[in-house]
Amino acid sequence: MKYMLLMQFSADMQDTLPPITTWSADEIKAHMAFMNETNQQLTASGELVDGQGLAMPETAKIVRGHGSGAPVVTEGPFPETKEFLAGYWIVDCPTPERAVEIAAAVSAAPGPGGAPLNMPIEVRQVMSAPPGDL
Repeated sequence: MKYMLLMQFSADMQDTLPPITTWSADEIKAHMAFMNETNQQLTASGELVDGQGLAMPETAKIVRGHGSGAPVVTEGPFPETKEFLAGYWIVDCPTPERAVEIAAAVSAAPGPGGAPLNMPIEVRQVMSAPPGDL
C-alpha cells in the first residue's frame, strides 16, 4: 500500500519551533543530513516512491480555472494561511503501522540544538482507484 506523509507547519508551532530562517548553519546541515539519510534508508528498503521539500509558502500560487478563458492566479503570501505544507514523502510499505513508524521517525528530525522537532506528520493512504461500488 502507498501512503503520503505530509510534513505540515502552522502558526501555532512558532512558540515551540523557531522558523528555519533563524536556525544556525550547523543546525540546518544536521536537519538536512537527517532527511537525506532517511531518504537513503527508505530507498534501500524499497519503500521510497518520492519525497520532496517544498519552497516557502510566499512563493505559492493559487490557481482557479473556470472551464474557459484564462485561469485566475493569485500569488502568495497568503496572510490568512495558518498552516502550510513543508514537504512530503510517498512510501510504499506493507502495513499502515509501517507508514506510522516512518512518520514518527521523520517527526523527530533534529531542529535547533539537535532537539527532536516533534513535527506533525499527516499519514494518508494513496488511493489507487475509487471504491468498486461507484
